[in-house]
Amino acid sequence: MAEFAYKMFNKDLTCTLGKGKYQYKPGEWIEEPEANCRQNGFHCAKNPLDCLSYYPSWDNSQCWIVEIGGDIDEDSVDSKVSCTRIRLIKRLTLEEFVAEACRYMINFPLAAVNHHVMRQPAEVGLSCNHFVIVRCGEPMAKGREGDVIGLLMENDRTGQIYAGNVFTVGISTYKAGTWCNVYGEEVDRDAQEDRAAVGTM
Repeated sequence: MAEFAYKMFNKDLTCTLGKGKYQYKPGEWIEEPEANCRQNGFHCAKNPLDCLSYYPSWDNSQCWIVEIGGDIDEDSVDSKVSCTRIRLIKRLTLEEFVAEACRYMINFPLAAVNHHVMRQPAEVGLSCNHFVIVRCGEPMAKGREGDVIGLLMENDRTGQIYAGNVFTVGISTYKAGTWCNVYGEEVDRDAQEDRAAVGTM
């Protein structure tokens, strides 16, 4: 059965391999004799967000879904794996990248939560990645035109995710500079926090 993961590259589709750079080509299987997460093989990750630990700038990188095979070595730190066979399947847009990250968390809700995921309402920061993912009981976020927002509604007690959505600000119902919830509805965050405070008194 085919196995898939995510891999990021430089803008020119090169990646460091061993002692130098390797030029990748979409659709072609390439092979290495050994795979070890610490030193050799083709490195990729099961959680796309973990790729940002190695290529932190979306603006200066590109991310692909890759098919992996051969010997596969798993990392003990995050979802990184190393394999002896790999081929590039599909380049992801930013919205697809965020959607794949959300899908990973829905499928593996009890896995360690990547540090790029916010656990309370948040807005897209002034960074080169142009997205925010919020996972909590009442997720909400805001961003600028073109930013991507991923929202996951979580059961605070069990950690299970029972609702989720991904939006591009200004293209969907999300308006730039406004707080919206997982359903794409505009919300008044201050009023919601006031109601929550009253409920705890």
